[in-house]
Amino acid sequence: MTNGADRITKDLVEGAADLRVALGRLVRRLRQGYVVGEATLSESSVLSRLDRDGPATPGYLAEQERVKPQAIGATLAGLVDRGLVARRPDAADGRRVLMSVTEAGRKLLTDRRSLNTQRVARALADGFDAEERRRLLEVIPLLERLADEL
Repeated sequence: MTNGADRITKDLVEGAADLRVALGRLVRRLRQGYVVGEATLSESSVLSRLDRDGPATPGYLAEQERVKPQAIGATLAGLVDRGLVARRPDAADGRRVLMSVTEAGRKLLTDRRSLNTQRVARALADGFDAEERRRLLEVIPLLERLADEL
């Protein structure tokens, strides 16, 4: 089994660098539009993961989000304080805690009135034609897989 190094070409390295720069710009622009009370990018990621994958331990979430346990603890504490995530003992192992998204958390995830979501939708509508929008939306699962691989 190879480690993939033999498949890394100059073009692939250049493309990876371009992707990193483009995504970095996108994330910075999204952060600039942050409104107090709205979920941060970290909070949105954790909420989405809990909604998609179901209840999980803080350790599992830290591993999946590629952050330290202390960082996930702070993120989860903020989400619990706002009623977006609930903690409960694991029925299979009472020593563990499971985190799950609440109805309020699900509402926040699906709320299409979010300022950042509206900003992105407006940019897509105003700056891209139908084919470009379709292509951008189709790549989302690939970007999620890439994030999981890093």
